[in-house]
Parts: sequence; structure tokens; C-alpha cells
Amino acid sequence: MSKYIKCEISNMCMVYNGDYILVIDRKKKDWPGISFPGGHLEDNESLTQSVIREVKEETGLDIFDPILCDIKEWHLEEGVLYLGLLYKTNKFKGEIISSEEGKVFWIKKEELSKYKLSQDFEELFHLIDDKQITLK
Repeated sequence: MSKYIKCEISNMCMVYNGDYILVIDRKKKDWPGISFPGGHLEDNESLTQSVIREVKEETGLDIFDPILCDIKEWHLEEGVLYLGLLYKTNKFKGEIISSEEGKVFWIKKEELSKYKLSQDFEELFHLIDDKQITLK
């Protein structure tokens, strides 16, 4: 039995400003709906560099000091572990712009339920919003 497993690593970041959170209305058919910006780790990239890059690509914002809040795991297919690193930050600069990923906009946290959310997004939102990292 091998000591190694296949692992796909992604990230998601809740950028917030007071009671407002930045969301993206994703157009992808495999995960449509409201979500936070994020994406996949690229070769030779640190975990932190990855989330900073993904937020910039999808929103136009430069973020600083993202805080790791939790790690979510899924087994999407046999033998492949999918890890989602969940971050938040209120340190950013720039103006938001939408991208090919979808429309980017600010909403109040309490208005989140009024939107069509991506699959599992409500759970992910609470994992990010309610705490900082708690690895078990």
C-alpha cells in the first residue's frame, strides 16, 4: 500500500468590510451560484500566494494577511482527496471588477439567504465566518 494519495487543493476567501461580504455569482455549470472568490493551487505556489492570486484574478482586489479559518475535505472520486482551505480578510485595496468567473458584488451578511447559493456554500460561509483555524 502506497504512503501517498492524490490530493487536489483549492481555496476560498471571504473578503469583508464591516457587515458587508464580497461574493461572486459563479457562472460555471459544475458549481453555479453565490460563493466567495477562490480557486486552485498552482505549481510552485504557496497556499497563501494561491488565495491572494485567486482573489485578484476573480475580483480585481489585492488582499493582505488572509487568515486561515478552516480546512474542508471531500472525497470526490475514488482515491482522490479534495482539500478546500477557507480564509477571510478585511485587508484589501483596489476596486472590484467582475471576471469571466462571474459578477462580483458586496452584500450584507444577513442578506445571503436571499440569493441562490453554490452547493454547500452556506456551510462553508459559517466555517469561515464563525472562527479562525481549528484543526482536529
